[in-house]
Amino acid sequence: MARGLYRREPVFTAAVDAALAHMGEEGQRIREDWLTTGRPRVPVDDVRRAQPLLFAIDYALGRMVLGWGVRPVALLGHSAGELVAAVVAGVVSLSDAVAMVMTRVREAVRIPAGGMLAVAASETQMAPYLNADVAVAAVNAAQQVMLAGAAEPLAAAEARLRADGFTVVTVPATSPFHSPAMAPASDAVEADYRGIPFREPALPLYSGYTGALMRPEDALSPRFWARQITDTVHFRAALEELVAIEDVLLIEAGPRQTLTAFARRHRAVRLGASAVSPLLPARGGTAEADRQSVLAAAARIWTEGHDLDMDAVSRLWTWSDEEDAAPSAGAGAAARREPAPALRS
Repeated sequence: MARGLYRREPVFTAAVDAALAHMGEEGQRIREDWLTTGRPRVPVDDVRRAQPLLFAIDYALGRMVLGWGVRPVALLGHSAGELVAAVVAGVVSLSDAVAMVMTRVREAVRIPAGGMLAVAASETQMAPYLNADVAVAAVNAAQQVMLAGAAEPLAAAEARLRADGFTVVTVPATSPFHSPAMAPASDAVEADYRGIPFREPALPLYSGYTGALMRPEDALSPRFWARQITDTVHFRAALEELVAIEDVLLIEAGPRQTLTAFARRHRAVRLGASAVSPLLPARGGTAEADRQSVLAAAARIWTEGHDLDMDAVSRLWTWSDEEDAAPSAGAGAAARREPAPALRS
């Protein structure tokens, strides 16, 4: 998960370190579990690692692209990625956003174990499988939704779905995010969020929770940010709103290529009006593969006619601090077929 960029790309490295530094001693442990070639102390899919790492990596990838001279015309995040997009858009500071993430983690581990399922179906088709304990967690594409819930009810729903012929994939998650099971956590984090100074977005920011351009009153609302733990992510609707306004090149600033796959199903992308390019490989591989994938994305942005800072891009191959001492513990964007919204997972 982007390890091939760490200590090999200066802006990415500094941004990861900055995000983890705001996590205190836990940030150092998170870094060690992320970079280890052995068995981590806490599995990366555990909410205590998944949420902070996703935030730090998404943020660092976004900063790297901005460092090339890219100026996004819009931002769109998915789940935790929406908070990263909010940092880039100026809604919340990095330190406050990290505090929000860690508060989410603290409260999430108090919720009974649960999980998530990806189902190749429409939201309407899922109605018979929903109940008080299983909900639609995300609507990502016309035929791609996610369900979430407590462990036993979700397992029962999975068995029924498979018996009925649906294609179901278990998502590596230990908490039932975006379901009513998270309501106690949502209430708890809202109390903490009331002390955070939110601001109106300085860049167009599309929200997966409203499926539209984020309104100033939502950006400023602690309740809006707190309920993201329980609410459905309407990524498909938000993407539809974004590409309906203008043709864009979408840059996925996140691990794997999950959002890229969703975007490629959109009619505007299939017809070539808009396009999408991921920063990282679809699957974990070598460090070299990470760097080659980033270079391919930079080339795509350049061929779209953007005047990139080539010195900044070249540092991916010319800069390294691997011989230095160990490091201290110290979203998506879019542009007019200029560079587009970086999608953040």
